[in-house]
Amino acid sequence: MESFGRLIIIIGLAVTIFGVMLLFGGKLGLGKLPGDLFFQKGNTTFYFPVVSSIILSLLLTAILNLFFRR
Repeated sequence: MESFGRLIIIIGLAVTIFGVMLLFGGKLGLGKLPGDLFFQKGNTTFYFPVVSSIILSLLLTAILNLFFRR
């Protein structure tokens, strides 16, 4: 039961971090970088933040390696 509690805490922290990134990411320019795909035709819009996803992935990988390094 102890490992399940830790899992719930880790999931909660991940959701909190993701929420903070959503709040402040736009102010830092994330989501509007060159390389982010945005297509609009009629009332259909497709948006995929390729470069922003890569930057966030690299940042999270570096942070998690600091905490969970073996």
